[in-house]
Amino acid sequence: MMGLSCSIEIINSFIGIFFAILFIQSGLDKIFNWKSELAFTKEHFSKTFLKPLVPLLFFKLTVLELLSGLLSAAGLVALWQHNYTVPLFGDFFCAGTIVCLFFGQRIAKDYGGAQALVAYFIVSLLGMFSLSY
Repeated sequence: MMGLSCSIEIINSFIGIFFAILFIQSGLDKIFNWKSELAFTKEHFSKTFLKPLVPLLFFKLTVLELLSGLLSAAGLVALWQHNYTVPLFGDFFCAGTIVCLFFGQRIAKDYGGAQALVAYFIVSLLGMFSLSY
């Protein structure tokens, strides 16, 4: 029978893999399709007070997503060495990035998009909670 510590490490490994895939892919997609992704985002926020800030916020979101994904990936290596600090920071950055995305979706009145982010946010909180003990 596996111990609780081993089970927590397995769960957090999957959380790290999940967020590494999610945010690295999303960040790279923004980089490799910059013009079309930015155009979509400008249209998405065209009727909001964020309209003039979209290019700057889009750049910052890209950096946040890549940082979240890379910290999640680095957290896997640290976790396997029984170091919980890096994956904790990874989950923390993922939660922060999701809050930024959630804010944007709510401002754009994309309530379905905002609702979809709730599950990701809960996973990041569960990761932080389990790594805190």
